[in-house]
Amino acid sequence: MNSETTTTLSQRDAYKLMLKEYPDVMDIVQMCQILDVSTKTGYRLIREGKICCIKVGRAYRIPKAHLFTYLCIGC
Repeated sequence: MNSETTTTLSQRDAYKLMLKEYPDVMDIVQMCQILDVSTKTGYRLIREGKICCIKVGRAYRIPKAHLFTYLCIGC
């Protein structure tokens, strides 16, 4: 008998692999690249509280975990 092993990734693991080249805490431009939206839309998502972030001075920093939450990964 020939048994084949099929590996399936969870959605969370798949996103971790796809986003591994991005830092754990990213800036607004990197977040917008991942979501494929304009920076204007990215700032709106943050302003509306849809994506949680950390404000450092005048700059926003978005932890990758918060982006996963926005994408409902692991919900």
